[in-house]
Amino acid sequence: MDRLRQRADFLAVANGARVSSPAFVLQSLDRRSLDRQNLGRDDSGPVRIGFTVTKKNGNAPERNRIRRRLRELVKRLNPVSMQPHHDYVLVGRRDALSRDFATMLDDLRIAFAKPARHTRKGRGSKSSPTTDGSKPGPAPATSRKPD
Repeated sequence: MDRLRQRADFLAVANGARVSSPAFVLQSLDRRSLDRQNLGRDDSGPVRIGFTVTKKNGNAPERNRIRRRLRELVKRLNPVSMQPHHDYVLVGRRDALSRDFATMLDDLRIAFAKPARHTRKGRGSKSSPTTDGSKPGPAPATSRKPD
């Protein structure tokens, strides 16, 4: 099992499926799907996993403690439960500091076994269809300085 370290890999996994838990969010991405989209990635490597904890979860020592707990969870998890050709990202939450470790381990096992819901993050739509078939209205006025 390898680690994800590059930002582009984390962003790619963020567009994949996710499973929520009180202590973390598990994001996953099938690398074979990237290969089907002709992105030229090689999916023959091992399962890769990354860890991230945002600043809203506390100061640096608290974030590091959350990250250490998540890494230890993955170490104690049976690698067979992870699907081959997948990248995973564990996004830590504040509850990871106070939640019982055995409970978190059970949550992680369930997250890997549960069929993940797929959420595709869109970057905005190019056209907004209307329900009644009419043309969209004018763009909202913007404030400008007078000439």
